[in-house]
Amino acid sequence: MILGLRTAIYPVTDLPRAKSWYAQVLGVQPYFDQPFYVGFSVGGFELGLLPDETAGTTGPQILWGVPDVETELERLLALGATELLPVQDVGEGIRVAAVKDPFGNRFGLIENPNFNASDVR
Repeated sequence: MILGLRTAIYPVTDLPRAKSWYAQVLGVQPYFDQPFYVGFSVGGFELGLLPDETAGTTGPQILWGVPDVETELERLLALGATELLPVQDVGEGIRVAAVKDPFGNRFGLIENPNFNASDVR
């Protein structure tokens, strides 16, 4: 039985720099910090950094929830990300955007007024 999403892992080549960048992006310090893996707790889920791996923008697309996608996109661009997907309205009040982090990974954003956090187990 699948219980639901728990962890999104991002490969990076410069772990100290990535740890610093993601601490700024997420507004928290890692709860798990080892040379082989760094984990951040984000709204009941985990964003993990895996060193010495190849980053990419294709493959599964993880979207991180935000209250205002335009504001968050601007903030990430100011922190050094590169825009991959401008803000798009995909219907029913849902808006998405995506950036490439400074390490080459896709970092997706979603503003979804229909998402109910109480459904997360």
